Amino acid sequence: MTGKDKSARLAELLSTQQETLGGAWVEAVARTLRGRISLAELDRELRELYIALVQGLRADGLDWHGDAYGELRAMLTELSRARARQGFTPTETATSVLAVKDVLAPTEDTPADDLRAYFQLSKVIDALGLFTLEVYAKTREEVISAQAEQLMELSTPVVKLWDGVVAVPLVGTLDSARTQVVMEKLLQALVDTGSDQAIIDITGVPAVDTEVAQHLLKTVVAARLMGADCIISGISPQIAQTIVALGIQFGDIVTKSSLADALKHALRRTGADTALTGGAA
Repeated sequence: MTGKDKSARLAELLSTQQETLGGAWVEAVARTLRGRISLAELDRELRELYIALVQGLRADGLDWHGDAYGELRAMLTELSRARARQGFTPTETATSVLAVKDVLAPTEDTPADDLRAYFQLSKVIDALGLFTLEVYAKTREEVISAQAEQLMELSTPVVKLWDGVVAVPLVGTLDSARTQVVMEKLLQALVDTGSDQAIIDITGVPAVDTEVAQHLLKTVVAARLMGADCIISGISPQIAQTIVALGIQFGDIVTKSSLADALKHALRRTGADTALTGGAA
């Protein structure tokens, strides 16, 4: 039996038993997903995959890269992306495809030609299973990357402390990617609020090394180009010793030990403290 004959025979067998085999596939996958997807939705997904598989076999034989398998690949891509976003594991996702192998498994009285055809189809299903996992992995990476960006946005707020004064309280490690976010948000806040004083508070930064210092300096320079003066606050005794030991130079950038001290300095620059003192008197 030639390869074309095998695929034609497979398409015929799958078509004549579509209702039975498709139902068995749905039942097998439903057991692994334990009700996390409605049976109706699962039934629709897998029966559409089943039909697309038969169409591919009829037109392109066992070459799953062929054009006739395009619809099947598109369906598997959609399924993989949905499973990744819904939080299913790689095993649960792959099982949605690979479970059909057990459903189609030959019995003891299966003719030899049908056995050979099944083994060829089994290879195609394995390849489709790997394709599904690849799409799943790529989607999970995209989801994790998007979540990391969202967390970075949330962990880098810009707060207006006073008219003309904004602050960026930093918590955690300051790397190149986060520096870019800090810089963009700070510059936008300066424009939106019309502020000319910016405080970068590093009280929540666990350690300052040469790289972190360079990131801070870049942010200060960017703010100065927007016409704002910057103050770095949250300089603890340990961080001060580290900065001295590393020979890091902040130049003419004002540094303060606390956010409160930095705010007082910023208010003096704006003249607000004089107005407040005069009002109190």
